[in-house]
Amino acid sequence: MAAFRRAYELGAHMIELDVQLTRDDEVVVFHDDTLERTTSGRGSVGELALATLRGLDAGAWFGPAFRGERIPTLAEVLAAIPLPVNVELKPVPSAAAGPLAARALAVVMAAAALDRVVFSSFDPAAVEAVRDAAPQASLAILWSTNPVPEGLAFARRVGARALHLRKDAATAAAIGAAADAGLETRVWTVNAQDEFARLAAAGAAGIFTDYPERFLQSVPPR
Repeated sequence: MAAFRRAYELGAHMIELDVQLTRDDEVVVFHDDTLERTTSGRGSVGELALATLRGLDAGAWFGPAFRGERIPTLAEVLAAIPLPVNVELKPVPSAAAGPLAARALAVVMAAAALDRVVFSSFDPAAVEAVRDAAPQASLAILWSTNPVPEGLAFARRVGARALHLRKDAATAAAIGAAADAGLETRVWTVNAQDEFARLAAAGAAGIFTDYPERFLQSVPPR
């Protein structure tokens, strides 16, 4: 939550987060497959109930000032941060994509936040589950290699509005092909000014970055 609040204070246009299901089917915001790197816990999110996850320290790994940060739920982030949100669905390999997509969509709908949420996932089944359940939802194709032709074909099939592309694959040709297919391209993860300049010149609509303060002066406000 500290990072999301700081992004909002800086004037970021959007935040990105990953969601997983707890053992009791709560939607929490967590990136890694396991808890060890960024919390005081062990194992995977899906092995523990929300009440147990609440007791873990999720900030001390980053620095003493963040000691006591907790793993937030998606509902808590949507309530606290009024920005548009990219919700990446991260079903673990042993779990089906459908339940996570359904639960995350329900949280977004309950928060009346569908108009400011973009759903994405590396798991095609998760993207398809959102589209089947909510034709009006905004989808982005999350892709790490040259998107032509498989990625663009998948985007057409699910009616995606954007392509979220790894920076190494974000060539001018790839961005142009996405534009021809009616897709905005947002590129991850961009932290260097020369990369930003290259992507802006190539027509990228946005970037994912760990340092929004480095680039906000270079783009118009929203």
